[in-house]
Amino acid sequence: IEAMQRNGWRVGGESSGHIVCSDVTTTGDGIISALQVMRALIAEQQSLHELKQRMQKLPQVMINVPVISKVDLSKHEAVQRAVADAETRMEGQGRVLLRASGTEPVIRVMVEGQRHGLVDDLAKNIADAVKSAVT
Repeated sequence: IEAMQRNGWRVGGESSGHIVCSDVTTTGDGIISALQVMRALIAEQQSLHELKQRMQKLPQVMINVPVISKVDLSKHEAVQRAVADAETRMEGQGRVLLRASGTEPVIRVMVEGQRHGLVDDLAKNIADAVKSAVT
C-alpha cells in the first residue's frame, strides 16, 4: 500500500494473491477485485486474455530468514549496505523489500528485477547479511 501511495497507483498486489484497489478500499478484497477486473474488461472492450498481455512479470525471489525475536534491521550496517548494493546493481530496474512477517517468526527478503540470475544473487546476499544480523 505504501508503494501504491508513493507512486500514485490505484491497483497493487502480492504473490500471496492479495489485490488492493485503493480507489475503493485499502485491504485486499476478492469480490471488489473481480468487479474491478470486469470494469476494466468493459472499459477496454477486450477479453481477459488480451488485457493480460499488457502485464509485465518480473523475476522475483523471496527468501525467509528465521528469527527468534524482533530485530531492527535499519541499525545493522551490513544489511543496509547489502540493500544499497542491490539497488545500485539493479540500476533503478527493480526493487528490494525487507519486512518482518506478520504471521511467522521470519524476516522476508524479496528482490524483484529484470534479470533472474542477478535477482537471485542479490536476494541471497541480502539474506546472508540478515542472517548475520539476527544471530
